[in-house]
Amino acid sequence: MKDWIEILIRSIALFFITFAFIRIMGKRQLIRMTPFQFINYSVIAILVALMATNLIKNLAFGFITLGIWFLFPIALDYLSMKSKWIHDLVYGKETILVKHGKVMEESLSQLRLTGEELLKELRSKNAFNLADVEFAIMESTGEINLLLKSDKNPITPHNLGTIVSPQSAPQTVILDGTILDEPLKNMGLNRGWLNVELETMEVSLDNVFIAQVDSSGDLYVDLFDDSVQLPEAKVQELLYATLEKIQADLCSFALDTDNQKAKSMYSNNAHEFQEMIKKLEPHLLR
Repeated sequence: MKDWIEILIRSIALFFITFAFIRIMGKRQLIRMTPFQFINYSVIAILVALMATNLIKNLAFGFITLGIWFLFPIALDYLSMKSKWIHDLVYGKETILVKHGKVMEESLSQLRLTGEELLKELRSKNAFNLADVEFAIMESTGEINLLLKSDKNPITPHNLGTIVSPQSAPQTVILDGTILDEPLKNMGLNRGWLNVELETMEVSLDNVFIAQVDSSGDLYVDLFDDSVQLPEAKVQELLYATLEKIQADLCSFALDTDNQKAKSMYSNNAHEFQEMIKKLEPHLLR
């Protein structure tokens, strides 16, 4: 067998074997890998390359080595899930860099991390002022996570005691000018609704690159022609404004009429609308 044919067959076979190995070993983002995991993947890649190019001529020896670097990490992952001691031994422990607003110089020295590097990492987390940081921890992956001081945290609806409606993932209903029926169905919509929305925007389907519908029912459209400016969809705000107008009209009718029965009816309905608006406000205005 010619050398190039052998290398071709080896490469194709090892491609699928390596693909299966990586799928079995699980999904890992490069930034979240520990040093051990990075070395493990690197060794597997090097072994596969050496076997594919016939530099490791004995395939049995190559597969034995490859099997060890494939099976041992899986076994260690399993044992790590069962024992925290083994987990810390294999993957290491997190290190506190800032505690109660004070920098832990011993931890920085242990990690060989300079003060400038610490400040750089904090800036990457949008913490430009060290005085705003309550805690900062370096994870075993090398990533730094921090907790801002309570008076420096962004205000959330929970802090204000405001109830807001839950949000679900937006559904892509148009992709590359093609309507996707299943996402439309998941949102309880159809092509007729979509066509009406596009006509309202004065947009042609052929010019739509991506269109998404969020949990509020708002349609976001991105066009192939970036020079065209589209108005922002404000379904919830328009509904809220309509309800407020109806409530105001009912109050006006109650004041304008001299019929006591009609006045009472308008007043009661205005009050009911006002109560309904209060309940819907957290869901319509976010």
